[in-house]
Amino acid sequence: MKHFHVWKFGRLKRWALIAILAFFTAMILWVNENGSFSVISSKESAAISKGNADDPNIALTFNISWGEEKVHEILEKLKQNNIQATFFVSGEWAERHPTILDKIVEEKHEIGMLGYRYKSYLDQDIEQVRRDLIKAQEIFNKLGYEDVNLLRPPSGKFNKEILKLAEDMNYQVIHWNVNPNDWENPGTQTIVDNVMKGTKNGDIILLHASDSVKQTVEALDTILPGLKNKGYNFISMTELINQAHADSKIVD
Repeated sequence: MKHFHVWKFGRLKRWALIAILAFFTAMILWVNENGSFSVISSKESAAISKGNADDPNIALTFNISWGEEKVHEILEKLKQNNIQATFFVSGEWAERHPTILDKIVEEKHEIGMLGYRYKSYLDQDIEQVRRDLIKAQEIFNKLGYEDVNLLRPPSGKFNKEILKLAEDMNYQVIHWNVNPNDWENPGTQTIVDNVMKGTKNGDIILLHASDSVKQTVEALDTILPGLKNKGYNFISMTELINQAHADSKIVD
């Protein structure tokens, strides 16, 4: 009997070990291009960084937190190529440029937000972040945009606590996985090459529409028709999310 019980206990331990290994194997881990650590899970607050890899749909997104000149040129390029984009704007910028915000929407583009003041959330405590989001929400509501629920944290920096806060406030955090760092003005051809070579099905492209960008408008002359010629369809972030909600990524 004693030997029987020892054998049984060992067998249970083996099965427990197998179960644990199976669990962690199911948790697929990888490192994104920007070095952030990611975990696939349906139970945690998620930041969307990619859509469905099986469909040739992509989302072109622009961040804008200051200036009013480049955005008009970018809107014109999008109009010429009949392309829909999603613009993430800070509440502070929207407050200063309500007519430009209206123009973005009138031209059938989607609006997301960068909070109110463009300052990294990782440099603030969680209550400061909450107040910033509430302030931004108040501004967008005042301007008549009460349904803005897409959030890109300033500089794209966030952690699990910020993700949870965003979820509690009914925001979907949006990241990206194609970033040519056009705000650094690395050269028009560099921007073009990074986007054209790096874009795949379901990707979210990050560009900027603030006045700091000096080469983005020219790069769009090649990027927009070039991606179309490759067979990609430009859709809004909301459409991309709806098509790939089961494939969301968590990005820490």
